[in-house]
Formats: sequence, structure tokens, C-alpha cells
Amino acid sequence: MVVLLVLVFLGIIWLEVPGLVRKKMWRELAAFAVFLLIGMALSIPQALGIELPNPNRPIEVLFKPLAEWMQK
Repeated sequence: MVVLLVLVFLGIIWLEVPGLVRKKMWRELAAFAVFLLIGMALSIPQALGIELPNPNRPIEVLFKPLAEWMQK
């Protein structure tokens, strides 16, 4: 499963990167690389069956004091 996932990511890179380089779209290439790496970092552990932490808890911790302050 992980091999198939890596092949999919390589296919996406093969399709997208040459056009960005040819058009010298360096910022877009950097953003593409960042989002692709985030996607890989989240999908490979999930494919291996590793439980990923839920991002809702840190968001709640961050915004709960703000929400309470705004309700006063």
C-alpha cells in the first residue's frame, strides 16, 4: 500500500514539476513542495496504520480562551 502511495506522489511530481520549472514559477513550486510534503507526511503513516493525532484538540486549546473572552 505504501509503495502505491509513493508511486502516486511520484506521478503527481512527474506531472506538475516540469511545467512549473519551465515557466519559472518558483514560488508556486515551493508551495507545491510544501503541500506535497505535508500530504506525504500525513498519508504514509495513515497507510501504515499509525494513529495520527486529531488536530482539533490543539485548535480548541488555542481558541477556547479567545471564545470565552469574546462572550463576556
